[in-house]
Amino acid sequence: MIRRTAKFVALLAVSWVVMTFTHEVGHLIGGMICGATLTDYDLAPWRMPYSLHSPDPHPLITLWAGPILGVAIPLTIADVAQRRWVWFIADFCLIANGSYLALAWVSGDRFLDTPRLLDAGTHPAIIVVYCVLTIGIGYVWFRADCIYYLAGETNPKDGAIKSETDS
Repeated sequence: MIRRTAKFVALLAVSWVVMTFTHEVGHLIGGMICGATLTDYDLAPWRMPYSLHSPDPHPLITLWAGPILGVAIPLTIADVAQRRWVWFIADFCLIANGSYLALAWVSGDRFLDTPRLLDAGTHPAIIVVYCVLTIGIGYVWFRADCIYYLAGETNPKDGAIKSETDS
């Protein structure tokens, strides 16, 4: 049980680092693609990572690239790797990115992504759809991952379609 719990905690820590890194790198890539000028950034996962672009001719691209690539990169890697622990990380990124946008909306902090997305012209329904999809799918898949690692289940439950390889 202690070994299983230690593995679970280690996976959560790695998942957090991957999630914050891929999300913020998404903003950096989005900014580069649309010609934004990067003025400052910090990718350290133990602080709130950020990137600042000014001027940013297409802020919607820069802003949406974070949550989109923050989900797409880990899911793509998991699909290629076909390892259970990589799916755990990807599923964490899925639910965490959606939860972040939802919680940032509730907090209203003007420096977080959701208020900035709304200020840049994103229709609130787009954010709702993103949050419902990522949190909904992420919950089902991540819950199955947690059961697998904490209860020692050999088969995922709740419709998670993943490889059973755990190495």
